[in-house]
Amino acid sequence: MELKAVIFDLDGTVIADEDEYGEAFAKVMQQFGIKLTSKYPHIGGIGVGENWDVFIKKFDIKTDKTNDELGTETQKEYLKLIPKITLKPGFVEFAEWMRNSEVIVALATSNYWSAVDKLFDHLGIEKYFDFVTTGDEVKSKKPNPEVFDITAEKMGIATENCLVLEDSSAGIDAARKAEMKVIAIARNEKHKKSLKRADYIIADFREITLDLITQL
Repeated sequence: MELKAVIFDLDGTVIADEDEYGEAFAKVMQQFGIKLTSKYPHIGGIGVGENWDVFIKKFDIKTDKTNDELGTETQKEYLKLIPKITLKPGFVEFAEWMRNSEVIVALATSNYWSAVDKLFDHLGIEKYFDFVTTGDEVKSKKPNPEVFDITAEKMGIATENCLVLEDSSAGIDAARKAEMKVIAIARNEKHKKSLKRADYIIADFREITLDLITQL
């Protein structure tokens, strides 16, 4: 491919925060007497409120609270955990390499600006992104391609010249629907199995080479 822009997902891709989101969901779930045993009880990439739609059906939860209200409670718990969150290995080096190569670097996340802003402050990474699109700007979350379509429009770059970095099957599907190439980052072998629709799968940003990008 002829690379002109790289678009990063945030949660689970740029940052290692899946444990923190799992902990936040578990905390809110306690009010319903449900104890989660998995560190990753949620579906990555689809949004917090959207995960509550899944949980309510899966656990037959009886509540007057809306998905958005439960999502807000979850976000509040998540924000308390931001000091524990770290960057994925190799992100800074890869982002700097792209910027030095005059490739546009963007962020496209289902998360909301209220969280993204705090994560930027905590990790000091806002400077790496030329454009940012958050969940506040879309009507439909991943696997809908809207977040990537909006980002491409902001950048003024054709979709076939965009490379997406993702960590979820929903994000991969969204990128493919947007007609973008996608490299997935896997946290372990079990997670890797859910990422098969990506054009390539890595465990670390340091695995990405110019030859790999060119061959996509």
